[in-house]
Amino acid sequence: MVKHGNAEKMSESKPIAPTEIYASTFAVPGMDCPSEERLIRMALDALPEVRGLQFDLENRRLEVRHSGGAESVLARLEPLGFGARLDSTVEADAEAAAPTSDPAAESRVLKQLLAINAAMFVVELVLGVVAQSTGLIADSLDMFADATVYGLSLYAVGRAVAAKQRAAKISGWLQMLLALGALGEVARRTVTGSEPVEALMIGVALLALVANLSCIALLAKHREGGVHLKASWIFSTNDALANLGVVLAGVLVAVTDTAWPDLVVGTAVGLLVFWGAVRILRLR
Repeated sequence: MVKHGNAEKMSESKPIAPTEIYASTFAVPGMDCPSEERLIRMALDALPEVRGLQFDLENRRLEVRHSGGAESVLARLEPLGFGARLDSTVEADAEAAAPTSDPAAESRVLKQLLAINAAMFVVELVLGVVAQSTGLIADSLDMFADATVYGLSLYAVGRAVAAKQRAAKISGWLQMLLALGALGEVARRTVTGSEPVEALMIGVALLALVANLSCIALLAKHREGGVHLKASWIFSTNDALANLGVVLAGVLVAVTDTAWPDLVVGTAVGLLVFWGAVRILRLR
Protein backbone atom coordinates (compact mmCIF):
# COMPACT_ATOMS: atom_id res chain seq x y z
CA MET A 1 0.00 0.00 0.00
CA VAL A 2 1.23 3.50 -0.86
CA LYS A 3 0.41 6.51 1.30
CA HIS A 4 1.82 10.00 1.05
CA GLY A 5 1.05 13.40 2.52
CA ASN A 6 1.26 15.35 -0.76
CA ALA A 7 1.42 14.96 -4.52
CA GLU A 8 5.19 15.57 -4.73
CA LYS A 9 6.09 12.77 -2.31
CA MET A 10 3.70 10.44 -4.07
CA SER A 11 5.30 10.99 -7.47
CA GLU A 12 8.86 10.76 -6.10
CA SER A 13 8.54 7.47 -4.24
CA LYS A 14 6.50 5.45 -6.72
CA PRO A 15 5.57 6.09 -10.36
CA ILE A 16 1.82 5.96 -10.89
CA ALA A 17 0.67 3.41 -13.43
CA PRO A 18 -2.18 4.86 -15.51
CA THR A 19 -4.09 1.56 -15.47
CA GLU A 20 -4.17 1.25 -11.67
CA ILE A 21 -7.00 2.67 -9.60
CA TYR A 22 -6.23 4.95 -6.65
CA ALA A 23 -8.25 6.58 -3.90
CA SER A 24 -6.98 10.08 -3.07
CA THR A 25 -8.25 12.01 -0.07
CA PHE A 26 -8.34 15.81 -0.27
CA ALA A 27 -8.97 18.30 2.52
CA VAL A 28 -11.27 21.06 1.26
CA PRO A 29 -11.61 23.55 4.15
CA GLY A 30 -13.51 26.12 2.08
CA MET A 31 -16.30 23.74 1.07
CA ASP A 32 -19.07 25.19 3.24
CA CYS A 33 -22.04 25.68 0.92
CA PRO A 34 -24.12 23.17 -1.08
CA SER A 35 -23.46 25.01 -4.34
CA GLU A 36 -19.70 24.66 -3.75
CA GLU A 37 -20.00 20.87 -3.91
CA ARG A 38 -21.65 21.30 -7.32
CA LEU A 39 -18.72 23.49 -8.44
CA ILE A 40 -16.29 20.77 -7.40
CA ARG A 41 -18.29 18.14 -9.29
CA MET A 42 -18.31 20.31 -12.41
CA ALA A 43 -14.58 21.01 -12.12
CA LEU A 44 -13.78 17.28 -12.01
CA ASP A 45 -16.43 16.19 -14.51
CA ALA A 46 -14.14 16.80 -17.48
CA LEU A 47 -11.35 14.53 -16.18
CA PRO A 48 -11.67 11.09 -17.82
CA GLU A 49 -9.46 9.50 -15.15
CA VAL A 50 -11.93 10.32 -12.36
CA ARG A 51 -14.00 7.21 -11.52
CA GLY A 52 -16.01 8.40 -8.52
CA LEU A 53 -16.38 11.10 -5.85
CA GLN A 54 -17.30 10.71 -2.20
CA PHE A 55 -17.87 13.80 -0.04
CA ASP A 56 -17.37 13.87 3.73
CA LEU A 57 -19.29 17.05 4.47
CA GLU A 58 -18.83 17.17 8.22
CA ASN A 59 -15.04 16.97 7.96
CA ARG A 60 -14.86 18.89 4.67
CA ARG A 61 -13.00 16.17 2.87
CA LEU A 62 -13.29 14.63 -0.57
CA GLU A 63 -12.25 11.16 -1.71
CA VAL A 64 -11.60 10.79 -5.43
CA ARG A 65 -11.22 7.40 -7.10
CA HIS A 66 -9.07 7.82 -10.19
CA SER A 67 -6.56 6.26 -12.52
CA GLY A 68 -3.12 7.79 -12.98
CA GLY A 69 -1.73 10.41 -10.63
CA ALA A 70 -3.61 12.75 -8.30
CA GLU A 71 -1.83 15.84 -9.65
CA SER A 72 -4.42 16.43 -12.40
CA VAL A 73 -7.25 16.26 -9.85
CA LEU A 74 -5.51 18.73 -7.54
CA ALA A 75 -4.86 21.02 -10.51
CA ARG A 76 -8.62 21.23 -11.06
CA LEU A 77 -9.43 21.85 -7.40
CA GLU A 78 -6.83 24.50 -6.55
CA PRO A 79 -8.14 27.30 -8.84
CA LEU A 80 -11.57 27.13 -7.15
CA GLY A 81 -10.11 28.81 -4.07
CA PHE A 82 -11.44 26.33 -1.49
CA GLY A 83 -7.96 25.65 -0.07
CA ALA A 84 -7.92 22.08 -1.41
CA ARG A 85 -4.85 20.01 -0.60
CA LEU A 86 -3.94 16.36 -1.13
CA ASP A 87 -3.72 14.45 2.14
CA SER A 88 -3.11 10.88 0.97
CA THR A 89 -3.28 8.48 -1.94
CA VAL A 90 -3.68 4.72 -1.59
CA GLU A 91 -4.13 1.93 -4.06
CA ALA A 92 -7.82 1.11 -4.42
CA ASP A 93 -9.46 -2.20 -5.13
CA ALA A 94 -10.21 -2.12 -8.84
CA GLU A 95 -13.02 -4.60 -8.29
CA ALA A 96 -14.77 -2.42 -5.71
CA ALA A 97 -17.68 -0.40 -6.99
CA ALA A 98 -17.25 3.35 -7.09
CA PRO A 99 -19.89 5.50 -5.39
CA THR A 100 -22.96 5.62 -7.60
CA SER A 101 -25.87 8.00 -7.89
CA ASP A 102 -29.37 7.97 -9.33
CA PRO A 103 -29.32 10.44 -12.26
CA ALA A 104 -33.11 10.81 -12.29
CA ALA A 105 -33.29 11.52 -8.54
CA GLU A 106 -30.34 13.92 -8.76
CA SER A 107 -32.00 15.77 -11.64
CA ARG A 108 -35.24 16.11 -9.67
CA VAL A 109 -33.55 17.54 -6.59
CA LEU A 110 -31.45 19.94 -8.70
CA LYS A 111 -34.64 21.25 -10.33
CA GLN A 112 -36.20 21.75 -6.89
CA LEU A 113 -33.10 23.55 -5.62
CA LEU A 114 -33.05 25.72 -8.74
CA ALA A 115 -36.74 26.60 -8.32
CA ILE A 116 -36.38 27.54 -4.63
CA ASN A 117 -33.31 29.71 -5.18
CA ALA A 118 -34.68 31.38 -8.33
CA ALA A 119 -37.99 32.20 -6.60
CA MET A 120 -36.23 33.64 -3.55
CA PHE A 121 -33.95 35.69 -5.81
CA VAL A 122 -36.99 37.42 -7.32
CA VAL A 123 -38.76 37.83 -3.96
CA GLU A 124 -35.73 39.27 -2.16
CA LEU A 125 -34.77 41.53 -5.05
CA VAL A 126 -38.24 43.04 -5.44
CA LEU A 127 -38.88 43.43 -1.71
CA GLY A 128 -35.31 44.65 -1.19
CA VAL A 129 -36.01 47.53 -3.55
CA VAL A 130 -39.33 48.22 -1.81
CA ALA A 131 -37.65 48.10 1.62
CA GLN A 132 -34.72 50.24 0.42
CA SER A 133 -32.43 47.52 1.80
CA THR A 134 -29.06 46.90 0.18
CA GLY A 135 -28.70 43.90 2.48
CA LEU A 136 -31.76 42.21 0.97
CA ILE A 137 -30.72 43.16 -2.57
CA ALA A 138 -27.26 41.66 -2.07
CA ASP A 139 -28.73 38.58 -0.35
CA SER A 140 -31.02 38.05 -3.34
CA LEU A 141 -27.90 37.80 -5.48
CA ASP A 142 -26.58 35.12 -3.13
CA MET A 143 -29.73 33.15 -4.03
CA PHE A 144 -29.07 33.90 -7.69
CA ALA A 145 -25.52 32.60 -7.30
CA ASP A 146 -26.76 29.26 -5.93
CA ALA A 147 -29.44 29.05 -8.63
CA THR A 148 -26.73 29.63 -11.24
CA VAL A 149 -24.66 26.69 -10.01
CA TYR A 150 -27.65 24.33 -9.82
CA GLY A 151 -28.74 25.46 -13.29
CA LEU A 152 -25.24 24.83 -14.64
CA SER A 153 -25.30 21.33 -13.17
CA LEU A 154 -28.55 20.57 -14.99
CA TYR A 155 -27.30 22.11 -18.22
CA ALA A 156 -24.06 20.11 -18.06
CA VAL A 157 -25.81 16.73 -18.26
CA GLY A 158 -24.88 15.15 -21.58
CA ARG A 159 -23.14 18.28 -22.87
CA ALA A 160 -19.66 18.51 -24.32
CA VAL A 161 -16.92 20.03 -22.16
CA ALA A 162 -16.68 23.13 -24.36
CA ALA A 163 -20.42 23.80 -24.01
CA LYS A 164 -20.20 23.46 -20.21
CA GLN A 165 -17.29 25.88 -20.07
CA ARG A 166 -19.09 28.46 -22.22
CA ALA A 167 -22.19 28.27 -20.02
CA ALA A 168 -20.06 28.60 -16.87
CA LYS A 169 -18.23 31.64 -18.23
CA ILE A 170 -21.47 33.40 -19.24
CA SER A 171 -23.12 32.74 -15.88
CA GLY A 172 -19.96 33.75 -14.00
CA TRP A 173 -19.70 37.10 -15.78
CA LEU A 174 -23.43 37.74 -15.28
CA GLN A 175 -23.12 37.00 -11.56
CA MET A 176 -20.08 39.29 -11.33
CA LEU A 177 -21.94 42.13 -13.05
CA LEU A 178 -24.89 41.74 -10.67
CA ALA A 179 -22.53 41.73 -7.67
CA LEU A 180 -20.87 44.91 -8.91
CA GLY A 181 -24.33 46.40 -9.42
CA ALA A 182 -25.26 45.59 -5.81
CA LEU A 183 -22.02 47.13 -4.54
CA GLY A 184 -22.68 50.17 -6.70
CA GLU A 185 -26.14 50.47 -5.13
CA VAL A 186 -24.52 50.40 -1.70
CA ALA A 187 -22.23 53.23 -2.76
CA ARG A 188 -25.14 55.24 -4.21
CA ARG A 189 -27.25 54.88 -1.08
CA THR A 190 -24.26 55.77 1.09
CA VAL A 191 -24.02 59.09 -0.73
CA THR A 192 -27.69 59.87 -1.34
CA GLY A 193 -29.09 58.24 1.79
CA SER A 194 -31.79 55.61 2.36
CA GLU A 195 -34.44 54.67 4.89
CA PRO A 196 -34.52 50.84 5.16
CA VAL A 197 -37.80 49.33 6.38
CA GLU A 198 -36.51 47.16 9.21
CA ALA A 199 -39.63 45.00 9.67
CA LEU A 200 -39.65 44.03 5.99
CA MET A 201 -35.90 43.36 6.09
CA ILE A 202 -36.24 40.98 9.03
CA GLY A 203 -39.29 39.16 7.65
CA VAL A 204 -37.84 38.55 4.18
CA ALA A 205 -34.44 37.52 5.56
CA LEU A 206 -36.11 34.94 7.82
CA LEU A 207 -38.02 33.62 4.79
CA ALA A 208 -34.72 33.32 2.92
CA LEU A 209 -33.24 31.43 5.87
CA VAL A 210 -36.14 28.95 5.74
CA ALA A 211 -35.57 28.54 2.00
CA ASN A 212 -31.88 27.79 2.54
CA LEU A 213 -32.61 25.24 5.25
CA SER A 214 -35.19 23.63 2.94
CA CYS A 215 -32.46 23.23 0.31
CA ILE A 216 -30.24 21.51 2.87
CA ALA A 217 -33.11 19.16 3.77
CA LEU A 218 -33.59 18.26 0.10
CA LEU A 219 -29.88 17.53 -0.28
CA ALA A 220 -29.88 15.40 2.86
CA LYS A 221 -32.67 13.16 1.55
CA HIS A 222 -30.71 12.38 -1.59
CA ARG A 223 -27.37 11.42 -0.07
CA GLU A 224 -26.26 7.87 0.53
CA GLY A 225 -26.62 7.08 4.21
CA GLY A 226 -28.15 10.46 5.00
CA VAL A 227 -26.47 13.52 6.45
CA HIS A 228 -26.10 14.40 10.13
CA LEU A 229 -27.61 17.67 11.28
CA LYS A 230 -24.18 18.92 12.31
CA ALA A 231 -22.80 18.33 8.83
CA SER A 232 -25.83 20.01 7.23
CA TRP A 233 -25.36 23.06 9.44
CA ILE A 234 -21.65 23.32 8.64
CA PHE A 235 -22.39 22.96 4.95
CA SER A 236 -24.96 25.77 5.00
CA THR A 237 -22.99 28.19 7.17
CA ASN A 238 -22.32 30.87 4.56
CA ASP A 239 -25.90 31.20 3.32
CA ALA A 240 -27.36 30.99 6.83
CA LEU A 241 -24.95 33.63 8.13
CA ALA A 242 -25.82 35.93 5.23
CA ASN A 243 -29.53 35.61 6.08
CA LEU A 244 -28.91 36.12 9.80
CA GLY A 245 -26.69 39.08 8.96
CA VAL A 246 -29.61 40.80 7.24
CA VAL A 247 -31.87 40.00 10.22
CA LEU A 248 -29.30 41.53 12.58
CA ALA A 249 -28.94 44.55 10.30
CA GLY A 250 -32.70 45.06 10.43
CA VAL A 251 -32.64 44.96 14.22
CA LEU A 252 -29.74 47.44 14.35
CA VAL A 253 -31.47 49.76 11.88
CA ALA A 254 -34.47 49.84 14.22
CA VAL A 255 -32.31 50.37 17.32
CA THR A 256 -29.93 52.99 15.90
CA ASP A 257 -32.36 54.62 13.46
CA THR A 258 -29.61 54.74 10.82
CA ALA A 259 -29.04 52.91 7.53
CA TRP A 260 -25.41 52.00 8.26
CA PRO A 261 -26.03 48.42 9.45
CA ASP A 262 -27.88 47.66 6.21
CA LEU A 263 -25.12 49.20 4.10
CA VAL A 264 -22.43 47.19 5.90
CA VAL A 265 -24.27 43.89 5.41
CA GLY A 266 -25.03 44.77 1.78
CA THR A 267 -21.32 45.33 1.18
CA ALA A 268 -20.30 42.07 2.88
CA VAL A 269 -22.82 39.90 1.00
CA GLY A 270 -22.08 41.68 -2.28
CA LEU A 271 -18.39 40.85 -1.90
CA LEU A 272 -19.29 37.23 -1.08
CA VAL A 273 -21.33 36.95 -4.29
CA PHE A 274 -18.51 38.57 -6.27
CA TRP A 275 -16.06 35.97 -4.92
CA GLY A 276 -18.52 33.23 -5.92
CA ALA A 277 -18.48 34.58 -9.48
CA VAL A 278 -14.68 34.43 -9.49
CA ARG A 279 -14.86 30.75 -8.48
CA ILE A 280 -17.23 29.97 -11.35
CA LEU A 281 -14.95 31.75 -13.81
CA ARG A 282 -12.05 29.61 -12.56
CA LEU A 283 -13.78 26.43 -13.78
CA ARG A 284 -11.88 24.89 -16.67
